[in-house]
Amino acid sequence: MTQVITIANQKGGVGKTTTAVNLSAALALEGKIVLLIDADPQSNATTSLGFHRDSYDYNLYHVMLGTKELSDIILESKDIENLFIAPSNIGLVGIEKEFYKNTKDRELVLKRKIDVIKSNYDYIIIDSPPALGPLTINTLSAASSVLIPIQCEFFALEGLAQLLNTIKLIRQTINRELDIKGFLPTMYSSQNNLSKQVFADLAKHFESKLFKWTDSSYVVIPRNVKLAESPSFGKPIMLYDAKSSGTRAYTNLAKSILQQG
Repeated sequence: MTQVITIANQKGGVGKTTTAVNLSAALALEGKIVLLIDADPQSNATTSLGFHRDSYDYNLYHVMLGTKELSDIILESKDIENLFIAPSNIGLVGIEKEFYKNTKDRELVLKRKIDVIKSNYDYIIIDSPPALGPLTINTLSAASSVLIPIQCEFFALEGLAQLLNTIKLIRQTINRELDIKGFLPTMYSSQNNLSKQVFADLAKHFESKLFKWTDSSYVVIPRNVKLAESPSFGKPIMLYDAKSSGTRAYTNLAKSILQQG
């Protein structure tokens, strides 16, 4: 059965897009057929896979508007077999004004579009915007689970209660199947006491929802220069630097998710 996983956090700069791109790539390299949906108007997930605005005519904006289907816009990765992307564009910013005026059940627009093509993929990963607006509500309504990246920095847990309340509300009203896949510590530094404290806080409150790649080892995404550089080269970290700590971390995340089934 296809898993639809939304990567969500209303805070920017937490590694949300980095996680969406590299988890998608890691799952594809494990032999799974993966569709990455870029639902963020900044379209960073799209450019992180080497696609730029002149590479495609249509994007998620047209799908949400109803003039195109997802199958019309999907692009195949140039570098990784079985990895596909539904690209975004800055025009997606205007979708709320245009389609929210007349669209019935507007929270379910993306879900309906995904349902049409869902069976073609093992995993559908959705990169959501850094806000709890209508686009993010659509991504959560379409998902079977949500993965929440949390940076290991000051104020890391600030605003988390609001996100968890939104998830709870969506589960109660729109998407009863929505589950929290897990919390993913990002930008972790073993040399930094603050990183250790934030991780300890996460483990204290959400231990059962942290990812493990062995019985005793948790998945954490390190603060890593190569990981930060790879989007500017249009490549997932696995292709940019196969030996980096970022590659190991996202490979372990993919394996942890595969073990969950």
